[in-house]
Amino acid sequence: MFRLNLKIALRNLWKNKSYTLINIAGLSIGMAGCILIYLFISYQLSFDQRYKNKDRIYRVVSHAYYAGGEEFDNAVPLPLANAMRNDFGMLENVAALESVWGIIKIKDSKGNVKVKIKDRAFYAAPDFFKIFDYQWLHGNPEQALKEPNTVALSQKTAERFFGDWHQAIGKTINFKNDKDLKVTGVFADIPENNSNVINIAISYASFEHRNQKRWGSISSDSECYILLKPGVTIADLERPKVAFLKKYYVEKTVGKPDHLFQPLDEIHTDERFSNFSGKITSKSELLGLTAIGVLLLITACINFINLATAQAAGRSKEVGVRKVMGSGKKQLMIQFLTETMLLTFIALLMACAITEIALPGMSALFKEKITFNLLENPVIFVFILCMVLFVGFLSGFYPAMVMSGFSPALAIKNKVNIRHGGGILRKVLVVVQFSITIVLVTGTLVILMQMKFMREKPLGFNSSAIALINVPSDSLSKLKFDILKTRILNEPGVLAVSFCNSAPAAESNLTNEFYYDGTVMEDFQANIKFIDADYLKTFGLQLLAGRFLTKSDTIREYVVNETLLKKLKVVHPQDAIGKMIILSDHRAQVVGVVKDFNNKSLRESISPILMTTRKDGYAALSVKMDAQQIPDVMKHAEKIWNEYYPDYVYSSDFMDDKINKYYESEQVMGTLFKVFALVIIFISFIGLFGLISFVAVQRTKEMAIRKVLGASVFELVSMLNTTFIFLILLANLIAWPVAYIFIQKWLSGYAYRITLSIWPFAAAMFISLMITLITVSFRSYKAAKTNPVDALKYE
Repeated sequence: MFRLNLKIALRNLWKNKSYTLINIAGLSIGMAGCILIYLFISYQLSFDQRYKNKDRIYRVVSHAYYAGGEEFDNAVPLPLANAMRNDFGMLENVAALESVWGIIKIKDSKGNVKVKIKDRAFYAAPDFFKIFDYQWLHGNPEQALKEPNTVALSQKTAERFFGDWHQAIGKTINFKNDKDLKVTGVFADIPENNSNVINIAISYASFEHRNQKRWGSISSDSECYILLKPGVTIADLERPKVAFLKKYYVEKTVGKPDHLFQPLDEIHTDERFSNFSGKITSKSELLGLTAIGVLLLITACINFINLATAQAAGRSKEVGVRKVMGSGKKQLMIQFLTETMLLTFIALLMACAITEIALPGMSALFKEKITFNLLENPVIFVFILCMVLFVGFLSGFYPAMVMSGFSPALAIKNKVNIRHGGGILRKVLVVVQFSITIVLVTGTLVILMQMKFMREKPLGFNSSAIALINVPSDSLSKLKFDILKTRILNEPGVLAVSFCNSAPAAESNLTNEFYYDGTVMEDFQANIKFIDADYLKTFGLQLLAGRFLTKSDTIREYVVNETLLKKLKVVHPQDAIGKMIILSDHRAQVVGVVKDFNNKSLRESISPILMTTRKDGYAALSVKMDAQQIPDVMKHAEKIWNEYYPDYVYSSDFMDDKINKYYESEQVMGTLFKVFALVIIFISFIGLFGLISFVAVQRTKEMAIRKVLGASVFELVSMLNTTFIFLILLANLIAWPVAYIFIQKWLSGYAYRITLSIWPFAAAMFISLMITLITVSFRSYKAAKTNPVDALKYE
């Protein structure tokens, strides 16, 4: 029976080639989009899932309550790990992880340096590898990282340094020009879908820091992980945590310190906190992509249902004959569902081909290694099977039920009338389909407008043609700062040069508490920027009152921004000049006030800012250049830098590039919305073309009679167009409030955003109406031009 049903299905699909091609095109593109989205989401959800005890692993993060609002940080105080190990008996293991960048040198047998790179390493104790079960190729963490000045390498890192990882054991690497580390272990490479991709693990016993015993100091380079004992829940830690906070956080502070325990599987998706990999895909982005995938499938299924019900009348005689010959309703439904499943399977094959073609582009867009391999990831096969069954039954069940329910007597006489019920359903589905399309088009237009707004909004400083050149931070290197600055400043094409710890807008911002004009600590923290006297000129900051900083190597003066004065309730900038500020025991006067500038991305509001000179805090040299001479200036600057720091590795970034990185997520989402909006528009309008084709065929005789009675081609085209134009207008009315709700929620995530107007909604309506008019008019005109004799000659 199955073989017979399959043969009949193939014949019917071949007989109605245009119907078959339209459905296969819509379904294949819809399923390909859905597969691509599934591959990306499954990859994002696979982060940190390879570890045996993943359900018992948590990251400890800092959480402070301030009068101005809560603050979150993934960093923790350095003494936290040891204290938790002693005070929380329900923990199986506690481990600190410290990230550090440094120069790595490898020498050959003759003592010549064969490798000199700047790379990231991690100070890790053996307990870290008891929490995270790495696969060790040589040695084990208890032995390899027990003693100071020892290091373990990943396989690819050992091969990069020594050619063969077996040769790495026992060799020495120099780190930061002052430590020789002995290689005592090698572990297997860690996949990229991890929040901590460790390639160089240095024994924690080698770690030294001036704040190792300070609870009031946290650094973004410090993290702490815990492993719960079996049977212990995270709720069991809340009571001992209260005593823990009271015991250790005794320093005076305006914020109420706290710690949260973040599950391992949320580190990659919780946008409140950063991580060492720098990769975060928020849950809202994953939900948005999931919604797009579902909408793609629904749009493709709507096409199928519309076309199948429109075609039903044409197959009424077939149904009547088969019923007379003894076929029951169940057999007919199986036959029609077989056709649907066959068509869906063919569309799936095309969808897989489209996926393979589109996957490299998607991987490049997300900068992730996403693969489509059923053997490596058999879960994909389960997803595809479920998707085929879902699409097949959703698309085919209603048309099969309608066609199998025809009366055999009426069907054979070709007097079946499905226009009433089927017509209403088709109109509803067209409205739903185009509502989805209009929501996506409107959302895409708003995203593009917001991105344009962020690109063009003045940030309060000049970022054009400015390079940030990293400089070493040790005391000997700092002695060369002045001569380095002078040499680069004298280069042709260099307009200004300034030392700083960070640019005006930076991903990482140093914050601290302070006193203003009194002995009471303020109830908010300020963003601290260590800069030199030429910072204002280099970045084009605007001075509102007083003067800028004078040349100094230590804290002697402060310059503040408008936001800090507003939070201090100082109305006039001039009133702040001469007031005293105490910052970390450094007491100095306010000598200037600068106009506000965005020190973070436009998602966040401007912070209160304190700027002062401090040579010990400088980390970069900012170079403002003539835009026409950038290549020559950068080449000469690198040459000069290498003259003074031959033992270090030169690195630099352009300010504009750093700012653009803030909005990579928006750029990716904007690209996705553009692509999938175009895909859904394509699916919707090929379905519309197929539907108007069937409607035109059904109304051929009516149009012929009207033409004989004097109707013009324009009147006939207008008659067919009117219904569809009404449906598109109705779809716009339904889509607008839905789009408005989602757009407003998305825009609320930005402190600086566009003012939502009617134009994106009007543009979406115009686009949908124009494409509908073109699509429907093309087919209507062809039908209206048909010779009426051909339609009426047998009457």
